[in-house]
Amino acid sequence: MPEGDAIYRAALRLQVLVGERLAVEAPNPRAAVKNIAQRLDGRRLESVEAVGKNLFLRFEGGLTLRSHLKMKGRWRVQARGHEHVGEPWLVLRGGAYEALLWHGPVLDLSDRAPLRIGPDILARRPDLEAMLANLRALPTQLRLGEALQVQRAVAGIGNMWMNEALFDARVSPWLALAAATDDELRTALGEAARLMRGSLDGARGRRRVYRRKGRPCPRCGEVIRSWPLGDAARMAYWCPGCQRGEGPAAQ
Repeated sequence: MPEGDAIYRAALRLQVLVGERLAVEAPNPRAAVKNIAQRLDGRRLESVEAVGKNLFLRFEGGLTLRSHLKMKGRWRVQARGHEHVGEPWLVLRGGAYEALLWHGPVLDLSDRAPLRIGPDILARRPDLEAMLANLRALPTQLRLGEALQVQRAVAGIGNMWMNEALFDARVSPWLALAAATDDELRTALGEAARLMRGSLDGARGRRRVYRRKGRPCPRCGEVIRSWPLGDAARMAYWCPGCQRGEGPAAQ
């Protein structure tokens, strides 16, 4: 699933259309039934903003289009008229460029306030204290690997950055919120912000635990383990040697 840094890159690409009146089409029948193209066609795009895993495209007249890419969605920006194969969900066509949304499972148009989303982990000055308060308001039995991905608490962290941030914070994704200290949560949030901002700014960091099951931990040499976590069964990766907290009950 695209995480917050990938969504920010998509927002940056879409900036070339801001300020233009756009021709809007919905070639894919699953998107056409929402009547989004008819409501947006000919309107000026006023801004594009990434918030967590969501893109908000704001059009004149108070209409906001929310795009969430889930697992397979992507925005592609290209020169207007460039050939493509298939039926994109949505096409936003300006004078020189056009943006195509492929596999866009969540696409909502509204004139109401946006849904509740927590503080953005990729803000230039992330509000770690507000994030901490939000995490503490979640069920105390929730595991850290799940809690950090609750978007109403912290916006933008996905499974890869969760695993990497908790490795840096030396706590296991299986540790319950109730067992984590405030300092551990602040450290995990700070590491997530640092890693994701580095990725957005072009840093090429090496993954330490994510998708490295069975390999030695780069910090202590213990074998890295993995197991599906929570109801969503997102894969957790951790080092049992240097990350505090027990693993799952059954493996």
